[in-house]
Amino acid sequence: MAITLTTRAACELKDLMVAEAKTTAALRVWVSGGGCSGLQYGMAIDDGAPEAGDQVFEQEGVKIYIDELSLGYMDGASVDFVEDNLGGGFKIENPNAVGGCGCGSSFKTEEGQGGGGCGSCSSRG
Repeated sequence: MAITLTTRAACELKDLMVAEAKTTAALRVWVSGGGCSGLQYGMAIDDGAPEAGDQVFEQEGVKIYIDELSLGYMDGASVDFVEDNLGGGFKIENPNAVGGCGCGSSFKTEEGQGGGGCGSCSSRG
């Protein structure tokens, strides 16, 4: 599978890359330890070349870089752009996450990856 972008996320990313004069850059997505639920997402505009071991996907003219370890946690995930009362931002919908936290950037997996908590965590079951 892959990491996908919604049409809205792709549009917002293109606008952001134009505003930052990084039109040939990619969206780098990763998973790292930490966060309220034990694992957390990270995203950044990467104007470098893919690193050794990166998987590269492209959708609607936007490249996505993700390392193989992170892809194991995020395979099949989708990046969306959502707006609420506090403004707008990118959100990851991850079918591999079985629990998350109110912060929206922290999650845990079925294999027990993750832990901790901040009191606003939720589980899907």
